[in-house]
Amino acid sequence: MLLLGKLSRRLLPHRRRFLLCRKAECTSATRASLDGALSALRSVCGEDSVLLGEAVREQHGRDESVHSWLLPSRCCPPDVVVFPHCVEEVSALAKVCHKHRLPIIPFGTGTGLEGGVSAVQGGVCFSLRKMEQVLDLHQEDFDVTVEPGVTRKALNAYLRDTGLWFPVDPGADASLCGMAATSASGTNAVRYGTMRENVLNLEVVLADGTVVHTAGKGRHPRKTSAGYNLTNLFVGSEGTLGILTKATLRLYGVPEVVVSAVCSFPSVQSAVDSTVQILQAGVPIARIEFLDEVMVDACNRFSSLSYPVTPTLFLEFHGSEGSLEGQVKTAEDISQSNGGSDFQWAVDVETRNLLWKARHDAWYAALALRPGCKTRMLCTSSSGPIAGHVGDGNFHCLMVLDPGDPEEVQRVHLFTERLARRALAMDGTCTGEHGVGLGKRALLCEELGHAAMQVTSSLKQMLDPMNLMNPGKILQPRGG
Repeated sequence: MLLLGKLSRRLLPHRRRFLLCRKAECTSATRASLDGALSALRSVCGEDSVLLGEAVREQHGRDESVHSWLLPSRCCPPDVVVFPHCVEEVSALAKVCHKHRLPIIPFGTGTGLEGGVSAVQGGVCFSLRKMEQVLDLHQEDFDVTVEPGVTRKALNAYLRDTGLWFPVDPGADASLCGMAATSASGTNAVRYGTMRENVLNLEVVLADGTVVHTAGKGRHPRKTSAGYNLTNLFVGSEGTLGILTKATLRLYGVPEVVVSAVCSFPSVQSAVDSTVQILQAGVPIARIEFLDEVMVDACNRFSSLSYPVTPTLFLEFHGSEGSLEGQVKTAEDISQSNGGSDFQWAVDVETRNLLWKARHDAWYAALALRPGCKTRMLCTSSSGPIAGHVGDGNFHCLMVLDPGDPEEVQRVHLFTERLARRALAMDGTCTGEHGVGLGKRALLCEELGHAAMQVTSSLKQMLDPMNLMNPGKILQPRGG
């Protein structure tokens, strides 16, 4: 789920005026501390790596979330952006911020969908893009360590001649440490898992500059039963507990054969039934994605495709020639028993890439249905195009709305509230992907309950007692 914050109709016409006031509040709260810290920040990473310009601050104060365009008052820019080059600089910069009580907001590539990079209390944005080294590749152990500026596509390009790859694919070319920070997943999760299953170790800089290695410095065990799982504590922490400066990731062998297929169905139910039965049959399918008829039509128009405008599954199989024959036959037989069409195959790389690019472009295809409007992604459904990772029980409803129409905004807001609580009532989660950020804090409280939230708050208080690390995210404001 991705939930709109509460928004009264009376607030919308005054949005710009409120934004200007809020920006002033964000900045003035830390101005005195910032003036005292600037020379120390520059002494750590150089004059050229400490920027105060409005354009760079605005760029680092927003992501691709609804908060950036519908609720811009929530997306305050930081007071300064720093560009560290190594963990030593990150640690030293954090110590300066800690001394001057300046909030710290980590920034990767800005592709998040929950307002996680907004500097709601001003402060210092740590832009990590200059830390872009791939380190410590262990081919025989199937793992690699990367710095926070390395993106998913950059890593797989680096691995191209090794016979290995990193399969977690959220669609966007996000930074890998950013993906860990939000516990990202994507189309391959049904076979390879999410970031939570694929991070072996993390190097983390805490609010006071302390450097922690969650599984021990330099260690990369395939499995461990040694103590608390500190690695998973920081996976999904969204920068609220520390800055991720290295991630050791699990790698996989590149499959000998990859084939993709498209299958059309007479109804949503028949497509879902086929998915469940394919998984129950033990088919190790790599991807199985669902698009409803509205989304198929949108993708056809946007990506120049010609698939039947009916509920559709996109499937992908990984393995050897021998193993794939049985997998494909089982999946095709099950699909046809539920009224599915013959599989339309995409075997060569170019055709497969076109197919999956169309799936990843679903967001933009939905936008094109109503030019000039905006879309927001909801990880479940109602009226609006539906696309999703049906193989692991997560799908998105993309609501295309006019942000200048307060009545339509209010309708979508009420719908998302009902939808989130329906998911929780069915013992699900308010966020299968994308994290909590600004938009789901109240829902997180409802999902976890009072006792679990008390433990969560205690962990935050212990690791970040001054509430400097990305304040205002995940947890409700103190006293709120």
